[in-house]
Amino acid sequence: MKRQRLNSQESLKKYREALVKARDPNQKVITVCGGTGCIAYGCKKVVEAFKTELEKQGLTDKVKLLVTGCHGFCERGPLVVIRPENLFYQRVKAEDVPEVIEKTVKNGELIERLQYEGKDKKKILKEEDIPFYAKQQRTIFGFNGYVDPKSIDDYIAIGGYSALPKALLEMTSEKIIDEVKKSGLRGRGGGGFLTGAKWEICAAQADQTKYIVCNADEGDPGAYMDRSVLEGNPHSIIEGMLICAKAIGASHAYVYVRNEYPLAVENLGIAIEQARELGLLGKKILGSDVDFDITVNRGGGAFVCGEETALLNSLMGKTGEPHQKPPYPAISGLFGKPTIINNVETWANVPLIISKGSAWFASIGTEKSKGTKIFSLVGKINNTGLVEVPMGMTLREIVYDIGGGILKDKKFKAIQTGGPSGGCLPEEKLDLMVDFDKLTEAGSMMGSGGMIVMDESTCMVDLARYFIDFLKGESCGKCTPCREGLKQMSGILNRICDGNGTEADIETLKDMSETVKDASICALGGTAPNPVLSTIKYFRNEYEAHIRDKKCLAHTCKKLIKFEINQKCTGCTRCVKTCPTTAISGKVKTVHNIDQGKCIQCGVCVDRCPFEAIDVD
Repeated sequence: MKRQRLNSQESLKKYREALVKARDPNQKVITVCGGTGCIAYGCKKVVEAFKTELEKQGLTDKVKLLVTGCHGFCERGPLVVIRPENLFYQRVKAEDVPEVIEKTVKNGELIERLQYEGKDKKKILKEEDIPFYAKQQRTIFGFNGYVDPKSIDDYIAIGGYSALPKALLEMTSEKIIDEVKKSGLRGRGGGGFLTGAKWEICAAQADQTKYIVCNADEGDPGAYMDRSVLEGNPHSIIEGMLICAKAIGASHAYVYVRNEYPLAVENLGIAIEQARELGLLGKKILGSDVDFDITVNRGGGAFVCGEETALLNSLMGKTGEPHQKPPYPAISGLFGKPTIINNVETWANVPLIISKGSAWFASIGTEKSKGTKIFSLVGKINNTGLVEVPMGMTLREIVYDIGGGILKDKKFKAIQTGGPSGGCLPEEKLDLMVDFDKLTEAGSMMGSGGMIVMDESTCMVDLARYFIDFLKGESCGKCTPCREGLKQMSGILNRICDGNGTEADIETLKDMSETVKDASICALGGTAPNPVLSTIKYFRNEYEAHIRDKKCLAHTCKKLIKFEINQKCTGCTRCVKTCPTTAISGKVKTVHNIDQGKCIQCGVCVDRCPFEAIDVD
């Protein structure tokens, strides 16, 4: 369909109607997940195979091939969903494509080996019936499976940009802000500040120049919620920022995105150009008095630049380090002007609030945490991926109903929420409702939405050490409590893991943690001690075992364990062949031995032994 510049609410309405009319709702659509996770699994080869096969069989006009953003169930990729029936196929390979076309697309037959199998061994037909999806409420993320992120027409056809004319032409700035306030939307980037209240502060500033910033500098290890929304539905972020532009009186926005997100940068760039082409960015948008445009800036990879004041410094070409607040960015931010900073997920919520109403949004979630939240569910769990659930769902439901429980039926030990600065919550907290306040009360936090699940093989002291070492390396070094405090805490934790801890170390760690929390300039230092404080609170016995008994209860810390071969050894020599230090010796069909002087406790022998003949003490 030929695009035309839209200069009024009516022209957008007619454009949408023409798009919808040109589309057959009963047409077969082969939807292939084209998110970064599925690309790693080889989805590009699958897409090319579908193109080739459809052309070969003369089906290109009858069957639509749609390459979308991330569907969420990353562990099962590449994912293929055939609509309108929503038939779900997993781990599809290029060589499966001819069979999919011939059997399923042409004849309606199912291919069992590609279907998802439930715990009862029954094959599940439709995407929405798979346990991973069934309990989710995908108000934001669900759009990913229905649009080509490189097509503005797809977004408009499913109702995208329907909130924009309402905000620009039917609502005052005050009404927009009031609607966002009444919705109860809190920032999804970690701070959880009320979005509408922040907008109200910025709008009240007398300065005529104001800025909007989208924080897409997602640096938490294992977290990729913002990346997947930006990759799969970039127009939802653009529309959210456009609505804010009317609300606060801004004319320019910046998207600060990680340089490590090339697909997100590419799709966002295409979306911005298409919005400009249609007149949804630029001068007098839809005939209103709003002028607005967006610039994309790539970050340099510093974790601390996820903090808003450090991000602004980086955006202005300065060193990416934070400064004390106040002043807050809503009063004095980018180039000293009033600035609104929200993260990707927050912006994607805004069009839904305007189009469906604040009451609809506020009906989801808990008293003080409204709406849904996207989490990155990773670690020792069967179903890894991105999940979107209503605020208030319990950790148990997320881990067991959606996540499918612990890998290899091992025992659940802990879950860390909120990224590297989050706390680790034990089994007795599994029935905790997930919202901003409940997680904070338990010694963790919502953060941007990372969830790392741990089983019985995880040493909680080693885990705390790992995250403190990470945060120490990412500290900008500007303030002494964070710079020196994390360095000293790292030293103590490494010493404990090596078996050289002292009785006083636990209390020293607690005291230092409180100092770092209270005296650091920014949230990196303010939250960094959470892994230490939460593991001491809930897993103190593991610290004491390391210090008093010189034992790692999880058999993880290398300096506190040793490997020995027991009588189950059949002398198969697999361990001999894989040992990197030639520490294992023995004749074929005889019990082998490990030279403790050569052993580096790498654990390769345990992984390779099929007879459970190697004990870890």
